Amino acid sequence: MVDLRGELEGKVAIVTGSARNIGRATAEELAHAGAALVINSVQANDLCEEVAEGIRAKGGRAIPFLADVRDPDAVNAMAAAAIREFGGIDIMVHNAAVRSNISFEDMTWETFHASVDLSINGCFHLAKAVLPSMKQRGGGSIIGVGGMSSLRGSAGRSHVMAGKMGLNAFIRGLALDLAKYNIRANQVVVGNFDTVREGNPSSASVATIEAMRKAEGAIPLGRLGHPQDMANLIRFIVGPGAEYITGQTLHSNGGAYMNL
Repeated sequence: MVDLRGELEGKVAIVTGSARNIGRATAEELAHAGAALVINSVQANDLCEEVAEGIRAKGGRAIPFLADVRDPDAVNAMAAAAIREFGGIDIMVHNAAVRSNISFEDMTWETFHASVDLSINGCFHLAKAVLPSMKQRGGGSIIGVGGMSSLRGSAGRSHVMAGKMGLNAFIRGLALDLAKYNIRANQVVVGNFDTVREGNPSSASVATIEAMRKAEGAIPLGRLGHPQDMANLIRFIVGPGAEYITGQTLHSNGGAYMNL
């Protein structure tokens, strides 16, 4: 039996897109489990500092680091900072994503490429950057965060769907290639979650509220997901209780995926 009290003590995690929402909840949960954290965003420096300070205030260890995961030099610098500050890297959660809605007719190549670049190429750069340390430390865990719409389909999100499904395939490839180093790779899939999108006002628009209520009605468990729901799943899947799980796609959606 695995003792899960502080089960990540001594581990070091990088969580991309961790200034807010699911990324933030995940970083805070991994810190609660004992891990040292690198809090990452492409530009939200104040929020990254806030998350890191909150973790430190509770006795944890955390540093903020701004980096665009599409830039391999920036990703390498972030990995180097984690190793310099905490001694190595054991966990990488790729949560950064594009969340826009736009019809294909109105979509530009730049919009499409940005989503694929962030999801797939970003994970490539991250995996390359953390691999040497994970090998040196005898193993690790890589997590890709996907979305349910990529699997069941959603209008106006073909760019996001392409990026996230490509990420899913890449994660499975990593699971096979890196298993010999005791490095596990899995994808977690977010259902309909109550989160705030960057750039939105604190009060959601009428259309957004209506869409959320409609989605909530189709969820067997009767509610939208909370960031903590995904944070709990990620804590489990990167921990010792899931040490025989790799190459899998795990959902957190309250049963909504069954209501196709």
